[in-house]
Amino acid sequence: MKIYTKTGDGGKTSLVGGARVAKTHVRLEAYGTLDELNAHLGMLATLWTDESDVVDVHWMQRLLFVAGTLLATEEDSPCWSQLQRVTDADVARIECLIDSVQETLPPMRAFILPGGTSASAQAHICRTVCRRAERRVLAMSEAGIRVEGQVIALLNRLSDYLFVLARKINHLANCDEIFYNNACD
Repeated sequence: MKIYTKTGDGGKTSLVGGARVAKTHVRLEAYGTLDELNAHLGMLATLWTDESDVVDVHWMQRLLFVAGTLLATEEDSPCWSQLQRVTDADVARIECLIDSVQETLPPMRAFILPGGTSASAQAHICRTVCRRAERRVLAMSEAGIRVEGQVIALLNRLSDYLFVLARKINHLANCDEIFYNNACD
């Protein structure tokens, strides 16, 4: 099977189930940004080698595929009811990860600027792409396209997890965080 089909040369692509939409459609912006986040998470997993964290990142990558498939499928598609879902348990698992990481970190004294180690900086890149993905998914919902609440919750928690992971990476590397000090304080 060839990787190229030439069917997208006219600016349209197929959703799961076969419907054709413009490549600029709000739905594609949403799941395309999830794909971008997934690629950045893959890079993070190569930079940060803590085995437990990498296992968690790979689990999150798989979960993003689940979310992306939901976003790429119209609700009236015959396969909609058969798709795997993001669950409340998935969101709760991320919350537990956030809590366990946060327990190991010193309290925040100010806003933190992205940076430090390469892995921490990459975690911050993942966090910001995750926030953009969340905005794109919300735009999809605002356009009247059904989005399951767990997908939105997943992205919201995932960005929080990536923030605390970035802090953890710097903390374990004995790399000082870079604080933003507001002149108005």
